[in-house]
Amino acid sequence: MKLIYLIPFISAFIGWFTNWIAIKMLFHPKEPIKIMGISFHGIFPKRQQQFAEKLGKLVSSELLSFKDIEEKISNPANIGKLMPFVENHIDHFLRVKLAEQMPVISMFIGDKTINQLKEVFIVELTELFPVLMKNYMNNLQEELDLEKIVTQKVAGFSSDKLEQILIAIMSKEFRFVEIIGGVLGFLIGLLQVILTFFA
Repeated sequence: MKLIYLIPFISAFIGWFTNWIAIKMLFHPKEPIKIMGISFHGIFPKRQQQFAEKLGKLVSSELLSFKDIEEKISNPANIGKLMPFVENHIDHFLRVKLAEQMPVISMFIGDKTINQLKEVFIVELTELFPVLMKNYMNNLQEELDLEKIVTQKVAGFSSDKLEQILIAIMSKEFRFVEIIGGVLGFLIGLLQVILTFFA
C-alpha cells in the first residue's frame, strides 16, 4: 500500500521526462534515421530551410526595413550630429590641404574668408546629405537582397550552431516546459491516489 504514495512522484518524473524528450526531439536526430520503418528527424534540422526562409522574410519586412534605415540616417537631427565632424574636416581642408595644393590661392584666404566658406559649405551639405542618403538607400535596396542574405545565412548554419542559437534564446522557456511537465505529472499522480482511496 505504501507504494501507492510513490505514484505522484513517478508521474512527475514521467511528465518531466516526456517533455525533456520532446524538447530534445526538436533538434535530434540531426540526420533522419529509421526505426521499425518509421523515420525520425529533429524538427529544426528537418525544417531548417523553411525556418530560414520565414526568418528572412520577417527580418526584411518587419525587423529591419530599408525605409526605417533611410528615415533614421536622413533625419535632420542625426545629420546635425555629423556636421561638427564635417565642419572640422572642411576647416582642415581650407587651412592645411588647400595651402599645400594651391599655396598662391591660400595666401589670399584669411580667417574671415575661411569662416564664410565654411558656412556656405555647411548650409549646402546640410541640404545635400538627406538627398544623398535617400538615393544611397534606394540603390542599396536594389543591390542588397536582405531577405536572401538572411535566408542563406540561417540555412547555412550547421545543426549544432542552430541548436546553440535557439537554446541560448529559449533556454528559460524550455526549462519551464520541463518543469510544467513534472508538475502536471505530479498532480495527475496525486489525483490517481485520491481516486484510489475514495473509489
